[in-house]
Amino acid sequence: MIDNSWTEDAWTALVEKVEKTSQVIGPRFPTMTDNTGRYALTDDTWRWVTGFWPGLLWLLHDDTNHTPFADLALQCEMRMDEALNEYVNLHHDVGFMWQLTSVKRFKSSGDMDARRRGLVAASHLASRFNIVGRYLSAWNVNDVNDSDPRGLSIIDSLMNLPLLYWASEETGDPRFRHIAIAHTETVIKHFIRPDHSVNHMVEFDPFTGEKVRVRSGQGHSITSAWSRGTSWAVHGMALAYKYTKDPRYLEVARNVADFFIRELPADNVPHWDFGVPRDDATPRDTSAGMCAACGMLLIASELEDKDAEKYLSAANAIAKSTYETFGSWDNDSDGIIRGGTFNHPQGLGIDVSLIYGDYYYVEALSKLRKI
Repeated sequence: MIDNSWTEDAWTALVEKVEKTSQVIGPRFPTMTDNTGRYALTDDTWRWVTGFWPGLLWLLHDDTNHTPFADLALQCEMRMDEALNEYVNLHHDVGFMWQLTSVKRFKSSGDMDARRRGLVAASHLASRFNIVGRYLSAWNVNDVNDSDPRGLSIIDSLMNLPLLYWASEETGDPRFRHIAIAHTETVIKHFIRPDHSVNHMVEFDPFTGEKVRVRSGQGHSITSAWSRGTSWAVHGMALAYKYTKDPRYLEVARNVADFFIRELPADNVPHWDFGVPRDDATPRDTSAGMCAACGMLLIASELEDKDAEKYLSAANAIAKSTYETFGSWDNDSDGIIRGGTFNHPQGLGIDVSLIYGDYYYVEALSKLRKI
């Protein structure tokens, strides 16, 4: 078994920190830290990151029963109604937004209004499905030159599919599940490369469904291996297996996870892209490491003996190293872990705390300490 004794001290430090930062952040939506260590906050409730702060608070509330965590999470969820009702600016990331908030709360409390929000969000996501191309379009508009947003799909969408599986189970309507499976098949066909690295963006003709080209997105190039995109695939394919039990999905999840593990440096914290020359100055992306660690823990839960041990060990090593090297415990930063890279090609958010990196750190830690 792995040595997870470190997780108790890590969890104590985490809870103490969030008890303090939650009083500063409140029922608002942090994105990434600035050069002072303060989290930048957004009032745009349609932003894809809005679910991670309340989702993080719910994870902590599960363990602590600290009422202020639940109160803040619920206030955030109520604020997100603006985006849900406005609709026009919503995108494929409604899964990140309402799976971690309304669906989480419905599963915990049975609140029917939370259920309604989750089903509305699932319907929005299902409406993005292109039937001829068998993919979910990512955005309504985009800043990718010479691309039709109706034809752009990205690897991140895999992480939103649990919203569709949940909606299918909750309503008894198989159409949500059919869409999730169809998109997953398209990911396997067009996003997962022969070496088990991952394309970030694939552009399709929205009228014929034919693949047009691969886009580099937030990776270094169209042939490189953006680490967070790889982590979305590890975790997303593991989730696809969880909901379908299709053994091919577990095989793909393991193959991509194996690629991720092979590319880790000696300290087990990934660089922002696995396909660039790497040295001591190459930025890391702790958010990629923590998302991948969560995926590896899910993979391990579906395996036995030595096969499970491999992924448990890797997830534990990533999380422990991140805690020891990039944890923000004894300073005034709002973030939990540093070393995140938001968008390296655009020079945005290098060596910062990212709210989704913090979320997946909490998710991984909460699982590791119970093993």
